[in-house]
Amino acid sequence: MTGPALAPGATIGIIGGGQLGRMTALAAARLGYRCHVFCQSSDEPAAQVAAAATIARFDDKAALDRFARAVDVVTVEFENVPAAALRRLARRVPTRPDALALSVAQDRAVEKSFINDAGVATASWAAVPRRGDLAAALAKTGAPAILKTNRLGYDGKWQARVDRVGDAGAAWEAIRPDRHGAILERRVAFASEASVIVARGTDGRTASWVPVENHHLDHVLSRTIVPAPLPAAVRRRATRIGERLATALDLVGLLAVELFVMPSGRLLVNELAPRPHNSGHWTIDAAATSQFEQLVRAVCGLPLGSTDRHADAVMDNLLGDDVRAWLDLLAEPGARLHLYGKDKIRPVRKMGHVTRLLPLTDNRA
Repeated sequence: MTGPALAPGATIGIIGGGQLGRMTALAAARLGYRCHVFCQSSDEPAAQVAAAATIARFDDKAALDRFARAVDVVTVEFENVPAAALRRLARRVPTRPDALALSVAQDRAVEKSFINDAGVATASWAAVPRRGDLAAALAKTGAPAILKTNRLGYDGKWQARVDRVGDAGAAWEAIRPDRHGAILERRVAFASEASVIVARGTDGRTASWVPVENHHLDHVLSRTIVPAPLPAAVRRRATRIGERLATALDLVGLLAVELFVMPSGRLLVNELAPRPHNSGHWTIDAAATSQFEQLVRAVCGLPLGSTDRHADAVMDNLLGDDVRAWLDLLAEPGARLHLYGKDKIRPVRKMGHVTRLLPLTDNRA
């Protein structure tokens, strides 16, 4: 997929109004592009900084058509955009990533099948279309396992543990996945969690940042360590996995691949996200090209930037009341504070992040 690059002055349409869209719009402005956000509330973080905003439901066909006429290319800042909306936009304007990438990431059973079909390992899993399929799924995965809704779950939401066979019925009732079904996934005793982010341009070329280690609080990312303290060979395997999956999707934009690192060094893919990712926020302050600038480069058909880092880093999310320390963080030497413009503080809500830079270690892996 090649074509002429979009010159500065063009307008990038962003579906979604969260902090990922906000940081993409800021990166685009630095390169001379305008951003037009399509979101469902005027006070969302991206709408505060974009050149224009369309406030409407994602199934509003007239609003989608107006939006398409006002932009030169469309991208997304979260994967749960209705695929039908993206297909409608694609009739009038390039969409990067396309509806196929979103369709894969939106449905856990489709996503797991896609990953496995690409020759990449996951934890043992089974589709559970209906409650009556639980017994067969448990026979395949065994227990302990986790029952997850096929759609709309994130940050640990809409999933339940199945520690023993007798827990399966209660787990189904807890998440009630009757409409879209669920998957049952074997719980694995991983040593750590990691992620790798791959950019892929319109010419099919890829560029990846170093894999990182992630820590979670109540299933929400709380800390990212850059680089992941893993052997160089394991980091290289993680990068190859990310590049293989981005190519298999024929994706233009960014693909974040979340991984379980097993004690043996084996890697299992957990989830995919065809968009900027929380674990890539460190790239703003510690890499030659941030993930947000890279997304702009990719969707506009520009050359991808260098992913080399000029520092190691630790990125901490500011969750809920953590953000009240903003003044102290501004006074802390070396701390790089990013706030998202959200006015309501709620427990574990992502209010901002802070990146602390560390001396650079080997940048070759």
